[in-house]
Amino acid sequence: QVQLVESGGGLVQAGGSLRLSCAASGSMFGYNRMGWFRQGLGKERELVATITMDHTTNYANSVKARFTISRDNAKNTVYLQMDSLKPEDTGVYFCRLQDTLERYYWGRGTQVTVSS
Repeated sequence: QVQLVESGGGLVQAGGSLRLSCAASGSMFGYNRMGWFRQGLGKERELVATITMDHTTNYANSVKARFTISRDNAKNTVYLQMDSLKPEDTGVYFCRLQDTLERYYWGRGTQVTVSS
């Protein structure tokens, strides 16, 4: 079993920055992709960014050049550096881990609110 705990969310003004962290615990063997998703109020959950074990990254077009995903395997942690935040970035940000058996694990989420 894998447990994911997000942290770093909060309230920030437009143009500001936040750094989210997701600490994974449990059976880490075999995971091949971690990522961040977000869900705005009344909206569907959407992919923000993913990162593989070889550090290949993928970003939603809406966050390219503003967000940076990274990982520290020694700490079993994935990060999301968010710069130049916009009000439309507001939502609950969820960490996800996909293992080699294609099982998905989700964190409970951390709230990010960007004010105008």
